[in-house]
Formats: sequence, C-alpha cells, structure tokens
Amino acid sequence: MTLADFIEADLSALVREWTEYARVLSARDSHLSDAQLQNDGAALLNAIVDDMRTFQSPAYRENKSLGERDSTSHFSLVSEQHANARVSQGFSITDVTAEFGALRAAVLRRWERTGDPGTAAFQEIIRFNEAIDQALSESVLSYSARIERGRDLFVAMVSHDLRSPLGAIAASAHILRNDPKLPAQSRDVAAISERAANKMSRLLDDLLTFTRSRLHDELPLQKQAASMQDICTLAVEEVRAAFPRAAIDLHFAGDLNGVWDPERIAQLMVNLLSNAARYGRGAITAQALGMGDQVALSVYNEGEPIPGDRMLTLFEPLTRSDAPDRRGGAAGMGLGLYICRCISSAHGGTIRAESSDSGVTFTVSLPRA
Repeated sequence: MTLADFIEADLSALVREWTEYARVLSARDSHLSDAQLQNDGAALLNAIVDDMRTFQSPAYRENKSLGERDSTSHFSLVSEQHANARVSQGFSITDVTAEFGALRAAVLRRWERTGDPGTAAFQEIIRFNEAIDQALSESVLSYSARIERGRDLFVAMVSHDLRSPLGAIAASAHILRNDPKLPAQSRDVAAISERAANKMSRLLDDLLTFTRSRLHDELPLQKQAASMQDICTLAVEEVRAAFPRAAIDLHFAGDLNGVWDPERIAQLMVNLLSNAARYGRGAITAQALGMGDQVALSVYNEGEPIPGDRMLTLFEPLTRSDAPDRRGGAAGMGLGLYICRCISSAHGGTIRAESSDSGVTFTVSLPRA
C-alpha cells in the first residue's frame, strides 16, 4: 500500500490522531477545541494525497522547494483556506506551525505501524514531506498576509480618524496664539501647541500614505492649477517653524505653474527639507526649476555621504538611516523618503538621490499636468 493510499484509507483515524497531537502541542491555548482542529483536516489531507499522486518533474519539484508557487492551484487554495480559518478562530502562527508538525507525525507513525511499507517508501516519504512543507509554507504565507492586512487596515482607520480632532486642536491653538487679549506667555504656549499638533498631523499623513500603499490603494490626489513657488514657500515656512536653527535658502527659476495636488507636493517638500534639517549640517539649499513640460525640485544639504549599500534601499519603507540627528529632534520612522517616492510616482514623476563627499542632493522631476 502506498502512503497516499494509506492516508486515504485511514483518513478518519489520522484526523483524530492529528487532533490529539495538536492538542498536546498546543495545550497552553485553551481556545483550541477538537472541532476546530478537525474542521478542515480532512480537506487538507485529501489535498496532500492529490498532490502526492500528481506527476511532478524533478525540475518542478526543485523550483517548488525554492519557493515557486501557483497561487491558483487547488492545493494552494486549500492551504489558504486552512490559514484563513485558523486566523478567524484566533490561532497564533505558532499554533499553525505546530499543527503541521502534528500532522506529519500522525501520518508517519501510523504508517509505520502497518509493517514494512516497501522499497518505495523512501521516495513516498520525500513526496509526503514536500507536500507538508508546501502546505505549511502556503498557510504561513496566507496567515501572515491576512494578519498584516488587518493591521494595516487598523492603522489606516486610526490615522484617518485622528486627523479631525488633531485639526481641531491645531485650529484652537492658532486662534489662541493670535488673540491680542492673552498675555504673551499664553500666546507662546499656544504657538508651541500649534507646532506640535502640526507635526503630529504630518506624521499621521505619512503613516496613512504608507498604509494605503501597503493595501495597494492608489494614493488619492486632488489635482488643481497651482504655483510651485507658493507650494515650496509654504513648505519652507513650515520646516523653519519646526527647525528654527535650520538655515534654508530657497531659489526659483522658470515657469513654475502646473497642475498638481498642492498638499501632497507640500508634504513631499516638507519631508525632504525635514530630512535635510535633521541629518545634514550647514545650510540647506532648495530650488524649484521650470523646464519645458517638467518642473524639477531639488534639496541639497551638506553632510556625510550616503553609503553605497544604503543607496539601494534609500526609498524603501522602514529603512531609517543610522546617521545621527544633528538638530536634536526625535528620530523619524523611516517613512519620509518612501512617502516622497509614492507622491512623485502618483504624479507621474521620479525622485533620485545623489551623494558626494560634500553632501546629498534629492531631485524630484514632475510633469506639469
């Protein structure tokens, strides 16, 4: 009797033994009931049997061992359903992994008890282990993807819902800061509160942009006729307020009118300028240059050159530089440059970085419309 035939013939007993093994391995988790453990065990075992009986060339099996997968295959779908069920039932990733260890042990131990499996047993065990490993890999992948999506949705929801009360705080602080009836000390405190609220708002904007990109949502743009000179001027004023000691020189040349989302472009410029103020040294030079059907934005700051290996991941999320914060501010989340790339790409533009011994230049090229 082949191993596939044995699994098919002894399916009910195998599911029961698998449940017992999984129960012992996961005894710390009271939420694991026998009914939950058995729920889709038969479907998973049947999928493994079908996989073992399907001819697979040596090349296909090697590619599969290297992580190549067909997400539309029946085997992948069953593994995905198993993972989704376990997430819904509150299982941890440790529980899911333990289940497959229990399944492997249950099948091989019961097959061993039947006597001498025959000379082909070695190859059949290899195929069985390959199927188990693939099912485990598919399940972990699906489990992780669903958990990450749930986390991203939660972060996006919280980031969005916090913007309204934070806006109210900033607006109230702005009114108090400009109230001539208040003493100077009170107006100064209101100004500090307004700057803090605006900084939190920028962080929320970055976080919301990041989670939207992870959820594969298009970055929403509200394009309108705008002046890049006005956008850059406001961005510089905002960064000067956040980094009072930063010396920023702003230059303009050419036609700077076009159709963009002003708030998003301002967000991009604030991120670049804040990055320069936080990690650079000396003066910061920002420039907006109109050239034909393009407008180029650049931010240069003196500072240490960026290492070559760091340049490869410079615009990836959560890859914050190890460079010291020279302005004494809090370290960023490693999202700023990634957000800049998202905004420039959404406008059909590009962003690049150039590093030399004297400093770093970021250049953004945007179409006018």
